[in-house]
Amino acid sequence: MRKSLLLIVTAMLAVAVMSTAALAAVTTKTYPEASFSGATVTLTDGNWSGLGNVPAIGTLTVTGEATYNCHNNGNPDNIVPGQNPVEAQSGSSGPVDLGNADHNGRGTIDNITASVTAPATPSSQDVGCGGKGSGNWTVVLTGLTATAANFTVTQNGVVVFCRNYTLGGPAIGTAC
Repeated sequence: MRKSLLLIVTAMLAVAVMSTAALAAVTTKTYPEASFSGATVTLTDGNWSGLGNVPAIGTLTVTGEATYNCHNNGNPDNIVPGQNPVEAQSGSSGPVDLGNADHNGRGTIDNITASVTAPATPSSQDVGCGGKGSGNWTVVLTGLTATAANFTVTQNGVVVFCRNYTLGGPAIGTAC
């Protein structure tokens, strides 16, 4: 009985060590590069080896801001920019299979895109319209800008790669 228990524990320990070793063997051949364009972020050219045959899943998540104009209800010709950007609705690429299970442990991305969208219409006070946000203003969306992105690759729920990207920052981002 004791010998069987010892064999089971030893086997489980060996599996745990080999799983950790497999994750440690993931090598980034080419860092994915992010390009920001308005509300959208696109990642291109990611390439990894050592992923084995367990599917690696990548997800791009984008955050940003929305800008608004303030239209004066009493004087329709009085249009001024809002003073405060508002947080946009984040966007996601959803899960993207890197294809490593069919390519001897090599995973790649060619193009992954995600965009921010407009939030629920904010109040004139949130946008920073004149008169401390009085009810005399109507807010109108003028722009959406993606300002940051995160790309994460997981296998069986374990993160094996993670990068953060910022508008105006390095195209290959920074480690999470």
